[in-house]
Amino acid sequence: MPVFVPRLARLLTALAAVVALVVVFLGLIVLTDGAASGLAAWSATLGAGAALAIWRGRHRTWPARLMPFLPVAVAAALTATVCVPTVPTTRRYPPALPYVTTQHWRLATGSRVAVYHYPPAKSGTRHPVPFVYLNGGPVRGISELDHRFLRLLAGRGYDVYAYEQAGGGRSEPLPMGQYSVYRSVRDLAAFTDRLGRGKVDVLGFSSGGTVLTRALAEPGVAARLHRAIIAEPGPMDGPTARLTGHRGRPSARGLAPAMSGPRSTHVPRYGVAFGLMRLGLLTPGTGLIGQAEGANAFTAADLGGDTASAYCARDAHRIPTEDSRRNFSFSAAASLRVQQTVRDSSSIASRLGRSRTPAMLMIAECSSQVRRWETAVLSADPAITRTQYMPRVGHHMWNGLDDNNDRAAAVVTAFLQDAPAPLRNHPTREEIPGFLHDRA
Repeated sequence: MPVFVPRLARLLTALAAVVALVVVFLGLIVLTDGAASGLAAWSATLGAGAALAIWRGRHRTWPARLMPFLPVAVAAALTATVCVPTVPTTRRYPPALPYVTTQHWRLATGSRVAVYHYPPAKSGTRHPVPFVYLNGGPVRGISELDHRFLRLLAGRGYDVYAYEQAGGGRSEPLPMGQYSVYRSVRDLAAFTDRLGRGKVDVLGFSSGGTVLTRALAEPGVAARLHRAIIAEPGPMDGPTARLTGHRGRPSARGLAPAMSGPRSTHVPRYGVAFGLMRLGLLTPGTGLIGQAEGANAFTAADLGGDTASAYCARDAHRIPTEDSRRNFSFSAAASLRVQQTVRDSSSIASRLGRSRTPAMLMIAECSSQVRRWETAVLSADPAITRTQYMPRVGHHMWNGLDDNNDRAAAVVTAFLQDAPAPLRNHPTREEIPGFLHDRA
C-alpha cells in the first residue's frame, strides 16, 4: 500500500475532527445564547475535545499521544476568533453632521434621542404646524439621503423635526429588553409633548410607518397628531406580519452590483453573531456580542441586497449612495427585537378602525414590502382619505434620482395643505382586490 494512503486517511480523520468540534462549538453557542462572549461554549468545546484526545491517545507511545490534540488545537484557534471582539465594545456614535445641529432630548419615557431641526425657509409661505419625520430601520440612523429630503421640505416652508429612535444613530441605546414597538409609539407621544407646539404632522416611512399606524390606533397618541402620512409601511401587527403574497414590480435586488466597502460579516465573530440572530437561533440580547459592539461593527455593506431592494430594477446600475460610512448606524439586534414585538402583537385593526386623524398612504411601484401589509392599513383605517401610488420608484421613494424627491415632496405637501393630489387616488378600498391581483 502506498505510504500516502494512510497519511491521507489520518489527514481526513483530523479534518473531520476539526469540523466536528466547530459544529459542537456552534451548537453550544446556540444552547448558551453566546454566554460570556462565546467563551462558555469555547471552554466546553475545548474541554470535550481534550478529553476525547486523551482517550484516543491512551494506548499510544508518548510522542504519538500528542497527535489527537492537533485537531483540538486547530479547532480551538478557529473558534477563538468568534470570541474575540475586533471593534470597541462601548458605543461609538457617529460624528456631528456639518449641515445641522444635533440636539439631545430626554423624553418623559426615559429615552434620550438625537433631534434635528430644519426651520422653514424665510421666504415664501410658512406652515404653522410642525412636521415630524419617523425614519425606517427600525433602530437605524437617519441617512444623509433622508436629511436631504427633509431640507427640501423645509425649503417649502415646513418647520421640520426629525429624531433618531432610541438606539439608532446618535440616540442613546436602551436595555435590550426595553426595545419594542410599544416603546416607539410612547416615544412619539413624548416627543410631541416635549416639542410643545400642539398637534403635529407626521411622516412615517417603512418601520416608521408601522409606528405611526399603531399611534393612530391609540386615541391618546392620535390626539397629538394633526395629519399622518404612512409611507411604505411594514406590518402593523402580528396578524399582518403573517400575511404573504407578492410585492411591487421588480426591484434591483440581484441586479445591482454588490455594495462596496468593508463587511463585518466577513469577520467570523460578527458573521456568526448576525447570521444566527437573523436565523432566530440567538436572541437579540445574546451574550455573544453586546448591543454597543454590534452597532459599532455593522456596516452599510452588511445590508447586502436589502439596499438594492429599495430601488426599481431599471435603477440597478445607478443606485445612489444613501449614506456616508461616518454617518451610517444600525443596531441589528435592537431592530430584530422591535420587529419581534410587532410579530408577537395582537391585531390592532378594530382600534385603527376608530381612527379619525386624516391620513394618507404612499405606495411605491417597485415596493419591497408585501402588498398586503400596505393594503391592510388602507382597509382598517377609515381616516385614510387618499392613497398615492408612486410610479418609477422603489421602497426608498425620495432617493435623489431624477425628479423623485420633488415628486415625493409634491405628494406630501399637497396632502398637508389639503390641496388636490398630484396623482389619482389609487388604490381605493374598492380597488384593493384588483390592485393585488394585477401585481401593481
